[in-house]
Amino acid sequence: MKPTDLRGILQYIPRFREKIFIVSIDGAIVTDENFANILLDIAVLRSLNIRVTLVHGASAQIKALAEELKVKPSDVAGTGVTDADTLKLALTGANRLTHEILEGLSANDLRAACTNAIIAHPMGIIQGVDHLFTGKVERVDVELLQTLLNQGIVPVVPPLGFDGDGKTYRVNSDSVALEVAKGLGAIKLIYITTHDGLLRQGQLIRQMLVADLDAILANHKEEVLPEMLSKAIHAAAACHAGVQRVHIINGRVDEGLLAEVFSNDGIGTLIYANEYQQIRRAMKKDIRAIQMLTKKAVETEELVKRPRVSIEKNIGDFYIFEIDRNPVACVSLHLYAEQKKGELACLYVNPLHENQGIGRKLIQFVESKAREMGLSELLALSTQAFTYFQSKVPTGRREKYEQSGRKSKVLVKKLK
Repeated sequence: MKPTDLRGILQYIPRFREKIFIVSIDGAIVTDENFANILLDIAVLRSLNIRVTLVHGASAQIKALAEELKVKPSDVAGTGVTDADTLKLALTGANRLTHEILEGLSANDLRAACTNAIIAHPMGIIQGVDHLFTGKVERVDVELLQTLLNQGIVPVVPPLGFDGDGKTYRVNSDSVALEVAKGLGAIKLIYITTHDGLLRQGQLIRQMLVADLDAILANHKEEVLPEMLSKAIHAAAACHAGVQRVHIINGRVDEGLLAEVFSNDGIGTLIYANEYQQIRRAMKKDIRAIQMLTKKAVETEELVKRPRVSIEKNIGDFYIFEIDRNPVACVSLHLYAEQKKGELACLYVNPLHENQGIGRKLIQFVESKAREMGLSELLALSTQAFTYFQSKVPTGRREKYEQSGRKSKVLVKKLK
């Protein structure tokens, strides 16, 4: 689906209307040439009555300012020691970015306001090291942010926190975004970075249950790209805190924000707090989706062509695998009751969702259904081999098999 495909967007609007999205943008993206397009995407979200709060980082700006002034910052990421000089760099960099964001939102006719909604306290002494002006979020002024959102104003939250005495502390922006998402009860937290998403051993993670991410962070943390470790840790924490979905995307991809939000395929990494996938029986309204899903496989003769009337006639045999209510895979179980046999057919997974175990889940589901029906054998026909066992095919299916001329291999599994 293209981000500009209105029909694709419409199915999401009822679920997202009046809900809160937290968009956290790395400082390097704010100064990227594609940032103007991100602001256009945010304008689209606002036009659909989605409430957006922006959080931004400033690491790239601190590094650039340090090089410009020929000084060495005590820390760039916002998690180490922040001395007085580094705090000055953080204040300058953050304020510049906030101003650029407000300018960009104004150019898109969006009202916005910079806030002091982050109440922080010093991170203190950790393992004998005083972190000085590095802060930790104590609480979020949720009432302030809600007041702005209720007035149609986009809150802009810098990576700075303030204590009761008016002192300023530098706070990690990933942490700020997490706490704001928790406080506002956001349904989505979107980290916009310079990377395509979370990489594990160089491979992009497309979707992952938070429990699986927890296991990686606990046992294989070294396999996560170091620059993205903070995002991974805070994404997991957000899911455990009640945020349904955390997205990590590349901010240099044109229309990437819309593609991530309004497509079940997405462009980056999705970490989800609960099992957002399900297998259900297909309905008549799914016929077009089944045809579109399997179109390429039919063209390459991986699957036999099934006219609409044929699918409609046997719609009760089909099952759909959904992700966020969008079909990404299908399978069918044709019953030959007299012979107590069943056929697993039309198994197909969208290429964007391959290597995630979806095909295996569908096969296991069909096998379980066959057992429930008291079937003795489950068979499947494949065109990937030339030898076959024609005698295993039920009489009614054998006639169709001979007429097709596909010379499929027949795979049979005995069901106990």
